[in-house]
Amino acid sequence: MTKAELIDAVAAGAEISKAAAAKAIDSFTGAITKSLKKGKKVTLVGFGTFSVSKRKARKGRNPRTGETIKIAASKNPKFSAGKALKQAIK
Repeated sequence: MTKAELIDAVAAGAEISKAAAAKAIDSFTGAITKSLKKGKKVTLVGFGTFSVSKRKARKGRNPRTGETIKIAASKNPKFSAGKALKQAIK
């Protein structure tokens, strides 16, 4: 599903205009991004949890040359599906 298809689905389901649905989705994703940037978790009961996963710096290997390289530490977004979502897609 693309963002445009999601906007159409939300607009139809909530019986609102596509512009209002697009604004709501942009606000939703912006709020999640803002919370994750602050290092906070976002939990939607029954749906899942968005969090930030921290990866330590490590050594890797360039598969083409075999040369050892340093991989910097990073933060990555993570999503864990909630129980209700897991059961809904079985």
